Amino acid sequence: MRSVGRTPTRLHFFMYLLYLDDSGSAGNPTESYFVLGGFSTSEFSLHWINTQLDKLAEDLYPHDPRSVEFHASAIFSGNVAPWSSLTKDDRRKAIKDVLGILAKAWNTVAFACAVHKLSFPNDDPVELAFEDLCSRFDMQLGRHYQAGERHRGLIILDKTSYETSLQQLALTFRDAGTKWRNLRNISEIPLFVDSRPSRTIQLADHVAYAVFRMYERDDLTYFKIIQDQFDTHDGTVHGLAHKTHDRPGCTCPACMSRRLTKPPAGY
Repeated sequence: MRSVGRTPTRLHFFMYLLYLDDSGSAGNPTESYFVLGGFSTSEFSLHWINTQLDKLAEDLYPHDPRSVEFHASAIFSGNVAPWSSLTKDDRRKAIKDVLGILAKAWNTVAFACAVHKLSFPNDDPVELAFEDLCSRFDMQLGRHYQAGERHRGLIILDKTSYETSLQQLALTFRDAGTKWRNLRNISEIPLFVDSRPSRTIQLADHVAYAVFRMYERDDLTYFKIIQDQFDTHDGTVHGLAHKTHDRPGCTCPACMSRRLTKPPAGY
């Protein structure tokens, strides 16, 4: 992990927070993929992350930095204010700068699940991705537990129409586990917050967008900035999942690392 600022010492219990947002539309037939993505960080890194994103907003719009919402698709298109006042190159740079903050943050790793919708015609891609990431987040926390660090986790998402169903799904996972594992390290049901005042949800949005661009558009421009940040253990990229029956020989980092290391079934 990269270290920025003063690293907390002699800490054996603190909260990890998994921030998630989506990219792509579950119901849009013109898109092949739905992505749920974001990042996990310790509570001690939040101040630094928020400060860096606020500084970036001040650099871009010093006259009104609070009006800036870092929503990647809006920045990319430049169709709405304040992004419509920037050139294409400046907008692309803004997305890269946001992702660059994640790449420098202490004790912070990326998570994402890309679902190829036609591969699962009878399943809700949002629920598929959410179950997958709940399990992966719990697995990360479980590794800390095995190392003698008894941390707990909390999942925080952008407010969506899926709020009620995902809360109910989380309760099911808490009681019965996911299809891969019992969840032992995640506290409470997920929290849903408004992305407009939340810089951390805005950063999660950028992670999801970078992954979506890679799978949907074969565009690695933004993904390559964070490709080394996904939760990885013993050579397997656990933090990135590619759910598809469409490309059995896929060479994306998620699929390649699983073929090389042969992790447990389901991962």
